[in-house]
Amino acid sequence: MALFEEQQLKIYNSISGEKEVFKPINDSHVGMYVCGPTVYSNVHLGNCRTFISFDLVFRYLKHLGYKVRYVRNITDAGHLENDAETGEDRIAKKARLEQIEPMEVVQKYTVDFHNILEKFNNLPPSIEPTATGHIVEQIEIIKTIIDKGYAYEANGSVYFDVLKYNGEKHYGRLSGRAIEDMIANTRELAAQSDKRNPQDFALWKKAEPQHIMRWPSPWSDGFPGWHLECTVMSTKYLGEEFDIHGGGMDLKFPHHECEIAQGEAATGKDPVRYWMHANMLTLNGKKMAKSTGNNILPEELFSGRNEVIGKAFSPNVARFFMLQAHYRSILDFSKEALSASEKGFNRLMDAYASIDELPESSESTFNIAEWKQSCYDAMNDDFNSPILIAKLFDAVKSINAIKEESLKISTKDKLELKQALHDFLFDILGLRDGDTALDSDSDKLSGTVDLLIKLRAEARNNRDFATSDKIRDQLQELGIQLKDGKDGTTFSIN
Repeated sequence: MALFEEQQLKIYNSISGEKEVFKPINDSHVGMYVCGPTVYSNVHLGNCRTFISFDLVFRYLKHLGYKVRYVRNITDAGHLENDAETGEDRIAKKARLEQIEPMEVVQKYTVDFHNILEKFNNLPPSIEPTATGHIVEQIEIIKTIIDKGYAYEANGSVYFDVLKYNGEKHYGRLSGRAIEDMIANTRELAAQSDKRNPQDFALWKKAEPQHIMRWPSPWSDGFPGWHLECTVMSTKYLGEEFDIHGGGMDLKFPHHECEIAQGEAATGKDPVRYWMHANMLTLNGKKMAKSTGNNILPEELFSGRNEVIGKAFSPNVARFFMLQAHYRSILDFSKEALSASEKGFNRLMDAYASIDELPESSESTFNIAEWKQSCYDAMNDDFNSPILIAKLFDAVKSINAIKEESLKISTKDKLELKQALHDFLFDILGLRDGDTALDSDSDKLSGTVDLLIKLRAEARNNRDFATSDKIRDQLQELGIQLKDGKDGTTFSIN
């Protein structure tokens, strides 16, 4: 019997606003689509959190015994600036600024994306299609939507008729928006004059003369609308109806709303059973933004070469930290929170490593079956990783109690405990075994440098500038750069 037949998984469905028992369309097979990155810059930590969240979902479904086809796209065309329908293509703009070909931009940042997710120990998706690899299919689905009366051509561009669709369906049901409110809050823009209604969105855009990413179509040389690629690739690889569609909370409207409309207009079917949305990251209590400098890239976090956190944290610890919050909650990155996670991570790994040395008894006073089910109960409750981690720390307490002989464990239960911890730590949470020493060394290095920073501050307060400068200079020779700021002194490793 497969585990999914024993465990009742519930998923929070964004479209109903409720947790629902998960019942896939095909009993033992799951189709899951997650919106991937637009590859015009280095992947940022907010993106990483979304993909780690859905890696957790992928891993748990596989652990339960489902055969999962996980599709995650690469957007390499059609995504205009500010998610609008005017302006430059994000990739084309980057190519112009760097004076390289657009596909060089795509290659560079796709490689970065894969490298970073590999460091976070994410499993690769089953299929990773690209927008440019499916231009023909996008043109064909536009023809279908036009033929069914839900789209129209205007001056070489094709737009989806939102009001026509809303007359039969409900445009806005995922995001909870009413079309009347959208109309009341919309100003007609000159650049949108080809549209019948301001709410309509582009399926195909005629390329301006300067637009270098363009393809021939029955309507014009142009490019597909951003929303269209996901409808095409999800239906091609998962069918007209599939189980799970995921992405960041910011994609609910308009991107996912448009996907629903396109899918229903083309096939007459509601495309997705369960909509899932991961929440955002903040940094030191503020929104992450490159423009304000309150931003940190994964590599800057791993190396410690940053002014925001000021200390290196391993991908393992960063992943563990992210999983200590539920995927639907906002999570704040800070040095203090990451440091606490690092200590907790090391406690877990030390406890796991010590299981083989636990004293064995003829019988157990530790209820392994009850504890194990409590771990499954956490994951069955909408992939509640923070509750699961709390249950894993309960196991740490029990392991310590067995060491002290206030609890007993049999040989059979000891083996089961080790296997269960392995399953939850490594197979489901996706943590890497064997990083404890590295993380401990990092923690020791950080503590040593912090001690030297305090000694240097005392020397400066005592006007002993020779000692203060000596500490700074000798650390710099070792590749450790000190930076004095209004909030104190931080360091980075060069």
